[in-house]
Amino acid sequence: MDTAHPSFPILVALFVLLLGVTSSQPYEEFLQCLEFHDNYNTTISQVTFTPINSSYDSILQFSIKNSRFNTSASPKPVLIVTPYSIPQIQTTILCSKKHKFQIRIRSGGHDYEGLSYTSPDQNSSFLLLDLIRFRNISIDLAQQTAWIQPAVTTGELYYRIAEKSSILAFPSGICPTVGLGGQISGGGWGTLLRKYGLAADNVLDATVIDAKGRILNRASMGEDLFWAIRGGGGNTFGIVIAWKIKLVPVPATVTACTVTRTLEQNATEIVHRWQYVVDKLPNDVFFMVVLNSVANPVQANATTIQASFNSLYLGGIEGLIPMMDAKFPDLGLRRENCVEMSWAKSILYFAGFPLNSPLESLLDRTISATGSAKFKGKSDYVKEPIPISGFEGIWEKLKEVGVQTGGLILASYGGKMSEIPESSIPFPHRAGNIYQVEEVAFWVEDGVEAADGYLNWLRGLYEYMTPYVSKNPREAYANYRDLDIGRNGGGGEGDYRRARSWGSSYYKNNFDRLVRVKTAVDPANFFRNEQSIPPLSSWR
Repeated sequence: MDTAHPSFPILVALFVLLLGVTSSQPYEEFLQCLEFHDNYNTTISQVTFTPINSSYDSILQFSIKNSRFNTSASPKPVLIVTPYSIPQIQTTILCSKKHKFQIRIRSGGHDYEGLSYTSPDQNSSFLLLDLIRFRNISIDLAQQTAWIQPAVTTGELYYRIAEKSSILAFPSGICPTVGLGGQISGGGWGTLLRKYGLAADNVLDATVIDAKGRILNRASMGEDLFWAIRGGGGNTFGIVIAWKIKLVPVPATVTACTVTRTLEQNATEIVHRWQYVVDKLPNDVFFMVVLNSVANPVQANATTIQASFNSLYLGGIEGLIPMMDAKFPDLGLRRENCVEMSWAKSILYFAGFPLNSPLESLLDRTISATGSAKFKGKSDYVKEPIPISGFEGIWEKLKEVGVQTGGLILASYGGKMSEIPESSIPFPHRAGNIYQVEEVAFWVEDGVEAADGYLNWLRGLYEYMTPYVSKNPREAYANYRDLDIGRNGGGGEGDYRRARSWGSSYYKNNFDRLVRVKTAVDPANFFRNEQSIPPLSSWR
């Protein structure tokens, strides 16, 4: 023990006593383990929080971005650890293994099923390792690279890049509060995907703490593990505590546009035609279409379907309008639909901020895209255009729920995404996809009955989409985690077989390679959740 802290055991004992912990509870031995390894130069009370601590609820809830998992019935961690340093993370891993704590790892809190901070198992007992303090960003303009820690949000990164350069960016997500630790671990797409691919495609190096507590970089971890962490899912292979990323060039001025059309304004035909154009446009153009039910502007007490066509062009309006007139005249894009801005400002535009919002809005971690609403998401990939009759059926499904409580988001593929091989990283959804679909439901009502109503509606929409999306497997995006398509449980051979049900959807033929990497680096399956890659050694 470090003699510079002779009173530390007394502080630990006092802290345990204040918590009301007895030897029958798991905290005491775990806290003593933390103190024994003596990597906590601050007092333990500054980095560990139990449910009776006055700060516990605020720390737990600060990074919960889906209130569906923030109820009195939601399973909660028996202990939260918010380390200040890398050695403290190492100690937390070693003590968790010794005292058989399962850990959940959180960087931004956007896990679609809440698995970074809760569990669907009401009887589970777990520790939350919250990396909220790991938010350093170091940008090297000369090399056009940056080192970022896992709790850095996309908004924070974009803002810090913009501080130094108006002609550099990073191809990650649109929502500015998403933690990059989780986003890169699952792929990470945004408005630059047709130009530069995913966030995970633009990672050059990483620092990982493995299940043995070792600190590894790309050279020491080997290419298999480096491959796996770039899209193979979080809380599976270790804890990534830093990513080295490649910054990409963008013009000083980009153009963001929005065109909205209702059924009465020919939306069905325009969306249908969009499918034949969008993956063939120049790589400098990205399109996203949002489909939902809205109040009918010309008929009282009635609803209609609205299609919002949102696009980003890496250039000025003068170059965009003639191109769209030639390649997609059905949309009828006009100058008044578009605004020129910096690339960083375009993130605020796509995130739904008012046009006059200051760039500093990117730094606000507390903003949630869904506000206080609960939500559930699912995902699909479209390889052949959906016929008009298919869209007409979608409209009927959207009209079954309230105005703007359910919808679909279509994100254009093609471009760079078609050039990168499926096996380049674990994310396999490349050539052959016209666009990605996210099916979503939002609701504010409390209670199981209300939730079941919206979830059943969403599952019905997902079932309706079956004939129109990818097959064998029905592909899905790992960052839009969906426990409906399968989950692990019980351990043993069953975990591997269960994992294939969801693993083939997320990773296609890359799943088996991920299993081999997992078996090599974490054979005891210390890092795990309901949709983490299982090791073969857990049952062989």
